[in-house]
Formats: sequence, C-alpha cells, structure tokens
Amino acid sequence: MFTRHVGKQGDRKVAVVFREVPGEAHMCLVVHTELLNQHIHDPLIQCIESDIGQNSEHLADALNRTHTKDGRIILQVLHAEGQLKKVQTSQILMTPSPNQSIRLNELNTILDEMKQGESAVKRLQELDNSRGMQDPADVVRRMRGNQTAPAPKGLQASGDALGDAAIAQNLRQQAAKMDAEAKGLLAEAQRLQKEAAQLEGVTAETTKPKKTTAKKTKVSV
Repeated sequence: MFTRHVGKQGDRKVAVVFREVPGEAHMCLVVHTELLNQHIHDPLIQCIESDIGQNSEHLADALNRTHTKDGRIILQVLHAEGQLKKVQTSQILMTPSPNQSIRLNELNTILDEMKQGESAVKRLQELDNSRGMQDPADVVRRMRGNQTAPAPKGLQASGDALGDAAIAQNLRQQAAKMDAEAKGLLAEAQRLQKEAAQLEGVTAETTKPKKTTAKKTKVSV
C-alpha cells in the first residue's frame, strides 16, 4: 500500500504537514505522531489515509478540513500546542511503503521537475489545439488578398478591418458585373436561337419533295 505524507526523522515517525516552508525550500514542517494525544493522533492518521489526505499536495490542506474528536480543527490544534516542528528536508526519510524510502529533499526536487514538465506539456497542448483556430486578423488579411498588391477600388479601409460601407460597395460592384454578364449571355442566347431557326428553315426548304406529274403515253388502236 502506497501512503503519502508519512516518513521518519531518525527512528521517530513523522507526518509531513508541509513538504516545503514558503521561502525556505530546504525546510519542512512535520509532526511527531508518537507524541500526540490520542484525541488528535487517531483523527490525524485517519485523515492521512483518507482520499482527501492522499489527494492533497500538502497534508496541511486536508488537516485544515478535519476535526479532532472534540470538534476542533486539527491543523489549528497542532499549531496552538506547538506540535509543528520545522526541520531540514534532508533529515526526513519518506516511507510511502514498507519497501520504499526516499529523502524528502530528493522527493521535492522530483515533484518540482514533474510539475514543471506538466506545465510544459499543458502549454504545448494549448499551442497544438490553437493550430486549428484562425486569427481574426489573418482571416481579414486573406479577405483583402496580398497586401503588396493595390486593393480594389472601394475596398480601402483603415487598419486590418474592412468597413461595412466598403464591403457593401464591393457587393454592389459584383452585382453590377454579374448583371452585365447576364445581359450579355441573354443576348448571345437570343442570337443563337435566331441562327438555329434560320438553319432549320433552310433545311426544310431544301429537303421538300418535288411535285411530279405523270407522263401521258400515246396508245395506238
């Protein structure tokens, strides 16, 4: 069984309340559990073994939400009774399981490196996710085309944003161009229809069968 926040200082069992003292990374706060009264000891051990205790980065966070048998907050009681001891992390041997041990200062270094690594991984993930998103400024620039080429008349606007008036004017120009093209296509269609009708008339005239008259033959009697 793997248990966090427990270790030894020499031959004495300790619970590590803070792995690092703020501003003094080489120091930690511990409690010598064998010196505690039972009304504090038992709830403290239960807190360590609970899901709250095992999921807390610092045991102090869990102890601040756990009460002694007489209803007091354990962390406040430990502080009031002077049970919190500041010692060097190198003096604490963490014992998460019977067959495992590691110096607290070494453990803190590993955990700090892991935390930095997780931050780096998270940042890389955020950058990777952002690749699928488009920068609005880039979208506008693509709409405007190559910045080195002169912008079409009516599309000049300040900054990277196109004004509504400029966009409306551009739409009108496109509509006028399409209307002119449509009129040209309609005229071309009418011309083709007329030409087709003329061709059909010629064909009908040349293929019309000729009227034949029967030759009279003279019969002799």
